[in-house]
Amino acid sequence: MKMFRTSLLTAALVMGLTAAAQADVVRKVDSFDLTADQSGSMMMKIEGTKMTKAAAAKQVLGSVIDALPNLGYQGSLHTVAPAGVVVPNGVLDKAAMKTGIASLKADGAVFGNVTPMGDGFEANAPDYVAMPRPTAVIVASDGANNAGVDPVAEVAAIYQAQPNICFHIISFADTPEGQAILDNIAGLKNCSVSVKGTDLLADQKALNQFVADVFYTEGAEEALVLHGVNFAFDSYALDDKAQGLLDEAAVVLKEKNVKVTLEGWTDSIGTDAYNKKLSQNRANAVKAYLVQQGVPAANLTAVGMGKSFKFDNATEEGRYLNRRVEFIFN
Repeated sequence: MKMFRTSLLTAALVMGLTAAAQADVVRKVDSFDLTADQSGSMMMKIEGTKMTKAAAAKQVLGSVIDALPNLGYQGSLHTVAPAGVVVPNGVLDKAAMKTGIASLKADGAVFGNVTPMGDGFEANAPDYVAMPRPTAVIVASDGANNAGVDPVAEVAAIYQAQPNICFHIISFADTPEGQAILDNIAGLKNCSVSVKGTDLLADQKALNQFVADVFYTEGAEEALVLHGVNFAFDSYALDDKAQGLLDEAAVVLKEKNVKVTLEGWTDSIGTDAYNKKLSQNRANAVKAYLVQQGVPAANLTAVGMGKSFKFDNATEEGRYLNRRVEFIFN
């Protein structure tokens, strides 16, 4: 299939089309919460280092925010042991989130502290529930819990009451008991991603992989974007330029006689539901036009993908580029 895509791309360029093979980045979740453990045990130093577990957690959480693509997430920051709201849920402002992370404790009293992690989950649950679905809750903790409700049972109760929420673990555990609690939380749902915080601290690739596993997916590599087959705001009409490009694309598609999925996209303005319908209409419009040019309808599948964040939605040019249809070769 790579050979075919290359031949189609070459043919497209020969015919004067501006085309490029690209991968789209699509968010897996609409919202997320960073939940930082601020208990006394987190103020202990990581073995062999001068850094406390809490300080390491702050650094890792800040790096997670740095690595996040701008895909229109909503985000918040909470603490457990004690429970509290540091950054309330809202459209993600990376600078504000980094400020909130910086305000977390990095050191403090180690002994004489109770660690009610489960109580923290229970206290924060109403905020988790209010977030747009699907939701990721990223817990940075050593798993210590010596007071209050069972944290594993509390997460299980949240799952029972609220679908489309998933807890992920960044573990700073240094005891078998603490790691067992975190493993049991991660084991409640197969969506959970569980990693060692020290691994993320030491390896940028591991951190990037964690962010990708939790927050987004990359679209198919075998995608052809015909630049110019774009749409006006809130429209699925094909202008003269788009029709001309599709005329030439139809010649190649008829010659190669392959099956293609047409993925429609929108910019980020408007509701998810409205843009899902609009993106479907755009894909349908391209399919209908190609069929008119003689491409077999059975070879074309139109799919509305909704909002795109491949290009910068903060600019008019970026929003225009996001309003497109991509060709995916089956």
